[in-house]
Order: sequence, then C-alpha cells, then structure tokens
Amino acid sequence: MNKKEKHKMTAAEKREALWAWAFIAPTMLGLIILNFYPVINTVYQSFCKTGDFGKGNTFVGLANYATVLSASETWQSLLNTIKYAIIEVPFGVVIALVLAVFLNKKLIGTSVYRTIFFLPMVCAPAAVAMVWKWLYNQQFGLFNNLFHTNVAWISDPKIAWISIGVIGVWSVIGYNMVLFISGLQEIPGDYYEAASIDGATGIKQFFHITVPLLSPTTFFIVQTRLIGALTVFDLMFMVMDKTNIALQKTQSIVYLFYTYAFTNGNKGYGATLVMVLVVFIMVVTFIMQKAEGRFVYHN
Repeated sequence: MNKKEKHKMTAAEKREALWAWAFIAPTMLGLIILNFYPVINTVYQSFCKTGDFGKGNTFVGLANYATVLSASETWQSLLNTIKYAIIEVPFGVVIALVLAVFLNKKLIGTSVYRTIFFLPMVCAPAAVAMVWKWLYNQQFGLFNNLFHTNVAWISDPKIAWISIGVIGVWSVIGYNMVLFISGLQEIPGDYYEAASIDGATGIKQFFHITVPLLSPTTFFIVQTRLIGALTVFDLMFMVMDKTNIALQKTQSIVYLFYTYAFTNGNKGYGATLVMVLVVFIMVVTFIMQKAEGRFVYHN
C-alpha cells in the first residue's frame, strides 16, 4: 500500500506535468505536421501515380522508380548536382578557413570584416540572384564590361554550372568562416607558443597545429555543406530561367523534382526523385562517417 502511494502523483506534480506537456506540445505538433507526415507521405506517393488535381492516387508499385532510374535527365540532374557540390564545398571550406585564420587575429577592423563576409548569409536569395544575374549578363553585365569580354556566363552550357558554383561559394563563405573562427578560439595558445619556441614558421603551425585540431569543425562543415549542396534549389531556380538553353546542364535534382511535382503536377514522379536523392545522400553520409575516424583528430 505504501509502495503504491509513493508512486502516486500529487496535485502539484500533475500541474507541473500538465504544463510540461503544454510547452512541448507546439513543438511536437510542428514536427509531426511539418516533418514526419511529409516524409511518410512522400514515401507513399513515390509508389503511386498522381490522379487528377492531385487526388485519386493509384498505387503502381515500383513503376515510378523504374521510370526515374531509366531516364537520362535523372542522371544528368544528379551529375549537375554533384558538379555543383564539387565547386561549392571544397572552395567554400578552404577560402573560409584562410579568412578565419586571418580574422581570428587581433587586427584593426576585424569585426567589420567579419560582418562584411557574413552579409551574404543574411541577404535575401531573390536579391542575391538579381545582383548576380546582372553581373553575369552577356550584354551589359559588370564582368564582361570589366574584362572586355563577351562571355555567356549563365547561358553557355559548358561554363554555366561553374558560374552557379561561384555564387554558391560566395554565399556560404561567411557561414563557414564563423564556424571556423569558433573552432580556432577553442585551440589553446600554448601549442603555438611551444611551436614558435621550436622555430616553427606560421605555415608549419597552420598545417601541423591548426588543421589537425580544426579537423572536427572541418568535418562538420564539410558534411553539412555537402548535404546542403546536394539539395540546392533556390539559387538555381532564381538564376536560371526556364528558357535558358543551359538549364538542362545546370538544374539540380531538386529543381527537377520541383518541375515534375509542382509545374507538371506529377507528384508521384517527383516524390520518387526525392527518394533517389535521399538514398544517394545516405550513401554519401555513410561513407563520410566511416572516414571520420581516419581524417578527424580528436585531442
């Protein structure tokens, strides 16, 4: 009897538990409505043929997967996405690391420079796209006028994907830089003092102290930015017009998903494209997790 009374909640504990549920309920509902349900629905729709006006879906099994995996545009868009990631991730990480090392020093105007480099992260994507489209414009763009050239920066299929990648690098440098600065401030200064006493130059200190001790931060940035690059959409959607002849050579797989799901109204096919991308990202993430023990130094 005493044991049962010991586990019985008092009125105050019941009120406390009720308030706890009241506070977490909005977050739980948000996760269920905005995350869990869309995921389950996407998986389901990938096995269906979309009916008229998005209703009356017909279960077709693996037919969508067979069509998607045999379509050349699927592999082309996936290749475009990988090419974009190859530009954005390495250059975005290396440039941000170099900037972080310089801006981590006590220099005049350091805060101003940090703010300037971080500004692209807080700029509206639509404004960024408008500015870069003007810079790349073949007739009256700044780049062609500055270099006295006549290059179709975003209309030539051979170089358009590089131009888009440059915008991506410019957009993420500030974010990566802030994370690197945070990681640099966690490195004890004793390491650098001991290295200076031993006669190590700044470059040697960078490669033998900074880079190894920053490897956990670097790995986190590379992994998150790789996932972000593989799911890029807004940048390409706003820079590349539908009439652009280079669209087929630059559109990402998420852009292709948007075209089928929301422009063509074929949500089943679009959901299948998303599932293919999810599987690809899971494979990439698995490989990176396996490589963590080899390339990441934990002091």
